Amino acid sequence: MTTLELLALALAPGAAIGLYIYFKDKYEPEPIGLVVFSFVLGIISTLVTLLISYPIGKLIVIDPKSLTEQAVHAFLLVALIEEFSKFIFVRWVLYPNKNFNEPFDGIVYAVSVGLGFAGLENVLYVMQSNDGITTALLRMVTAVPAHAAFAVLMGYFLGVAKFQKGKAHYAWYGLAVATLFHGAYDYFWFISFIPGLGLGAVASLVLGIFLARKAIRAHQEASPFIDHAAGTPPSDRTN
Repeated sequence: MTTLELLALALAPGAAIGLYIYFKDKYEPEPIGLVVFSFVLGIISTLVTLLISYPIGKLIVIDPKSLTEQAVHAFLLVALIEEFSKFIFVRWVLYPNKNFNEPFDGIVYAVSVGLGFAGLENVLYVMQSNDGITTALLRMVTAVPAHAAFAVLMGYFLGVAKFQKGKAHYAWYGLAVATLFHGAYDYFWFISFIPGLGLGAVASLVLGIFLARKAIRAHQEASPFIDHAAGTPPSDRTN
């Protein structure tokens, strides 16, 4: 397989998920330019991750066979740093934007940033692998959907934070929940040297996707534009 074909294979799952989320934004779709900008911010967030994690990695040495140290590795040194690097751009660059005008937009922008991060990460893994095709196919059904699911959960809470009175602190819940699921997913991979525990990563991914789907439906139903799209004024709606 050529380098260009491997590149396309590495980027394809993120593109498919991005389109899926974009078309789920039924009532007031976001500007394509801003969605692409969000994706670019996700790529930039990988640099933030490197700037934070590189010096920490020099100071903290993790025993690959220690369950406790691998927990620190998964939840703090990987998940928290990566999710915080993405959170920075969603919360302080995209959140104040005038186009972020309904709860579902939190999901759209968080996923776009998350897929920018996952896209670059995927390309690097695939290109550096001795078996790029196998790596790309494996990550197509694991790491990329995982990053997207974590981002949906983060974006859900950001949407709540912005549009529900008195719940601005829910933005931090978004960071915490994304970190929790990301950390659990990575932790079970990191300790998969113990037979059977790798299945915990699959369970974390499945649960994350299940909750992400519920979050998507909840924010679709919470859209202030739903009445206009249906041509029915809010006062005339029936339950």
